[in-house]
Amino acid sequence: MTTAELLAPAGSYETFQAVLSAGADAVYLGGSSFGARAYADNFKEEELMRAIDEAHIHGKQLYLTVNTLFKEEELESQLYPYLLPYYKQGLDAVIVQDIGALCFIREAFPDLAVHTSTQMTITNRYGAELMKSYGANRVVTAREMSFEEIKDIHDHVDIEIESFVHGALCYCYSGQCLLSSMLGGRSGNRGRCAQPCRLSYEVCDADKKMVQANGYILSPKDLCTIELLPQLLESGIYSLKIEGRMKQAEYAAGVVSVYRQYLDSYFELLAKYGDAKEAAAHYQVKPKDYQKLVDFGNRSGFTDGYYKRHNGREMITIGKPNHAKGNETLQEEVREKYLRTELKEKIKGNLRLSKEFPAILEASCGEVTAIVTGAVPQAAKNQPLTREKVEANLKKTGNTPFVFSELEITMEDDLFLPVQALNQLRRELLDQLTEQMLATYRREGGQNPKREQTVTEQQGRQQLSLAVSIENRSQLATVCAFDTVLDVYLDNSCYQTSDWRNQLTEDVRHIKEAGKKAYYILPSIFRKQTAERCQKDRDYWMNCGVDGFVVKNFDEIRFLQKEFSSEIPVIFDHSLYTYNNRAKHAMQAYQPLRETIPLELNRKELLNRENAGSELVIYGYLPLMTSAQCVHANTTGCDKKVCRLYLKDRYGKYFPVKNNCRECYNTIYNTTPLLLFDYAHEFERMGITQFRISFTIESAEQVKEILTLYQNVFLSDHATVREAYGKEYTNGHYKRGVE
Repeated sequence: MTTAELLAPAGSYETFQAVLSAGADAVYLGGSSFGARAYADNFKEEELMRAIDEAHIHGKQLYLTVNTLFKEEELESQLYPYLLPYYKQGLDAVIVQDIGALCFIREAFPDLAVHTSTQMTITNRYGAELMKSYGANRVVTAREMSFEEIKDIHDHVDIEIESFVHGALCYCYSGQCLLSSMLGGRSGNRGRCAQPCRLSYEVCDADKKMVQANGYILSPKDLCTIELLPQLLESGIYSLKIEGRMKQAEYAAGVVSVYRQYLDSYFELLAKYGDAKEAAAHYQVKPKDYQKLVDFGNRSGFTDGYYKRHNGREMITIGKPNHAKGNETLQEEVREKYLRTELKEKIKGNLRLSKEFPAILEASCGEVTAIVTGAVPQAAKNQPLTREKVEANLKKTGNTPFVFSELEITMEDDLFLPVQALNQLRRELLDQLTEQMLATYRREGGQNPKREQTVTEQQGRQQLSLAVSIENRSQLATVCAFDTVLDVYLDNSCYQTSDWRNQLTEDVRHIKEAGKKAYYILPSIFRKQTAERCQKDRDYWMNCGVDGFVVKNFDEIRFLQKEFSSEIPVIFDHSLYTYNNRAKHAMQAYQPLRETIPLELNRKELLNRENAGSELVIYGYLPLMTSAQCVHANTTGCDKKVCRLYLKDRYGKYFPVKNNCRECYNTIYNTTPLLLFDYAHEFERMGITQFRISFTIESAEQVKEILTLYQNVFLSDHATVREAYGKEYTNGHYKRGVE
């Protein structure tokens, strides 16, 4: 790769100007709404409009984060007027997480570039291909991907690739997490993460006996890849993204300056040797420059992330994740160099003064040229103009983004022109030059893509359908014994041994004999190795008897369509976030049997949702996060054995943790189960007729208890949950929702 983009964060205007001065090619920032860093300073409309222009004057690009999940009203009524002024001003791209927002922007602003956020958890070429089919120009990869996996996207999909190279890491895949929202109602998917992962937890075994004392087991070190730049570029990454919209200007500018230095150094080596391997062999980071990155700030040291490894204890702070305060001397150097010094564009000027014609001032910046005329100079009566005086006045460019690097003055002797006239000439020239430079970025207005609302209140009792998912084979016999269960979802975690094919075939047969349908739940994360394994087993999957698949991510949707069959029945899980009706309709292109309602929507939002063909989870220990890290491996060591652990928080609550060794990831579940059996009549009015009970850590006896409770409360109104259950449970977000 011979070109690349250094992408910097900005949480304030000061930071924005500082990272431009430090060498960023592009800047991403948040406006007043819809950004994943709601607690950053962020940009008001006037500031953002000014920032767009300032970036373009300097030949840089500006990207706006609208990377939250959108509620219905936000998407249909607020997003268009919010984006419109920035679009007209020349905004270069938006970053999105919500598939509904992606489709909306594509329709409303067809020539505005769309980058899909890392929170979409794209981990292979199939997901990237799907994003491209929706109109994305760039995919921001999951932070957990390896060089090999990124290169596979680059080699197979014609789409720009952006990846994080420096800054904070989330413990869970791509920051797609429910831990903060379930504990305190502050949704990370809505930009309000309270970072409970940065707290201390005690690790306990299946009997809740301590395995490791309190430690910061969920807190990764900060990412630093300055030594990996050649490999990053050769894997196909175009945009090198620095994290830090919550960081101070000194940090952002300082980090950008070091990466700028070494990015330029690598391309110089590439030009010199003409070979990537040779350039990489001569690429070397000086210890003093690496120390600068340390001194700018970090969380208990650095890790080079997942590019060369799948996971590891060395990536986690374990001990308290202290933030380095930074080297004050170094920070002062950054302030002096990048914060107190304005970035100026060099212009070449030409002034012609003659008593025969009006004054003419011309200037060029790059390929743009501006010409203005003024008054006709007069013959001097007293003190004529001197070349030195004219030059001094014209070079007073002040707070404009320009500075004369060359100024040619052609003038006759004994001329007089008021200083005011010279100043006016300069102002008009620079205004015109600015206007011409920005004119190519300006756009006409978009078109607000209004959708007809089809939500109607349902009347009368509808035919109900119940699906049950299991994560332990010992739960299956009990589930099959209940006639109210129509569909059984078999989680991939049930099948971790070498004999998994025989086990799955046996379970499918058992389900069919019980008169039910069997669906296989694909892994939460579907990386290149998993895709290759599924492809190898294609004949088995097509003939094993399963009625379809439950898919959890975008990668799996495209994989099944392309490598298996576009007609194979699929059910979309809640992790695919049909948060609004437009997202739901966008996903209908893949003709799922049904899609699962996101877990963060409340009753009011569900009433305004098109729920036909949607499934609602009404019981289960909800998954809070999925991580490439492994609590078991990071405490007692990796032994490839599936086990259950618990994380005990400071309030004495126990969060179940399961390791999926075959796919090598952890799932952390909520401490208490979701239980919504009391709201059957409300669900009727919402038009929801398909429900799911999700079993994870329950014993066969507990499975029986819950299914009996479903019959007695949800179906029969014989009792309330509080009367019949008598254990701790939660309504999740059904009543409180998230901001």
